[in-house]
Amino acid sequence: MLDASPSFLLHENDGITPAEPPSPTTDGDADLLDAYSHAVAHIAATVGPAVVRVETQQRAARGPRGGLGSGVILSTDGLIVTNSHVVSGAREIRLADAEGRTTDAQLLGDDPDTDLALVRANAARDLPAARLGDSKRLKRGQLVVAIGNPLGYEATVTAGVISALGRSIRAGTGRLIEDVIQTDAALNPGNSGGALASSRGEVVGINTAMIPGAQGICFAVASNTVSFIVSELIRHGRVRRALIGVAAQTVPVPRRHALAAAIDNAFGAMLTAVETGGPASAAGFLRQDIVVALDGVPVTGVDDLIRLLNAERIGRSVTVRVLRLGKLRDIALTPEERQVGRA
Repeated sequence: MLDASPSFLLHENDGITPAEPPSPTTDGDADLLDAYSHAVAHIAATVGPAVVRVETQQRAARGPRGGLGSGVILSTDGLIVTNSHVVSGAREIRLADAEGRTTDAQLLGDDPDTDLALVRANAARDLPAARLGDSKRLKRGQLVVAIGNPLGYEATVTAGVISALGRSIRAGTGRLIEDVIQTDAALNPGNSGGALASSRGEVVGINTAMIPGAQGICFAVASNTVSFIVSELIRHGRVRRALIGVAAQTVPVPRRHALAAAIDNAFGAMLTAVETGGPASAAGFLRQDIVVALDGVPVTGVDDLIRLLNAERIGRSVTVRVLRLGKLRDIALTPEERQVGRA
């Protein structure tokens, strides 16, 4: 409860005199609030029209049941990215935009290992499409806005900041999704598959998960991962991956180590776990090794490592350059094909 009694200041000569009540907002605060409000409203106006409601009828043993989530339009002819767990097993998919227009959609490809799926609107054309940003440019503390349909409340906007980058969360298949964005922008059931957008009006993540019971701990799949997965689903209808048996996160490369090793990497992919019996373990990789290149191609983060471990490298020897205790090492290994559901 607010105290409505007057405040007082102590003066040296005569005891106590009423203090002048503080101004509710200084000019500077007003300008700041206006700038913040303007930024959030700009994001909502730019990205909001490209966020749709995704309704599904699921196949179930006891008859069909409905599901609800969100999706983001990526192209004017109706390509839409959403979460795998929103559309997985659906026999019918229906989309609705912010203006209430609806259309059926078909599933083009599904990647449970990153909780991403691609659908196409059947009848819609000239749709408002969102632009994917470069998630590698994100900073902790940066303003972001989540747009989706939580609990069926359409076109809901929540704002927050990027709490952390390079997180790992476990997908429904049991595999770790790497390079995940943590945010405190509020998410609820129904936000899944919606947009996490930056002040530039770009989609920097696809909202995917929240921790039940926690406050302000929500996650989104980074846009660079989304871009790679979508391109694979468009080309092949699925994602074939090379497995080396590690978990990793994007970290800065200490400048003194980069100078001593004569490399240009400002960032790399640090191994946080090495799977016993996997290709990396057999080749001698260790936790806290920082991967800086693969087959001569610079690796400046987990998204680069994911992109480079593609189908072309399955069963073929590759050379991985790592920084270990400030010294460069080249290690050869042969990736295996990742089986769906393997961590």
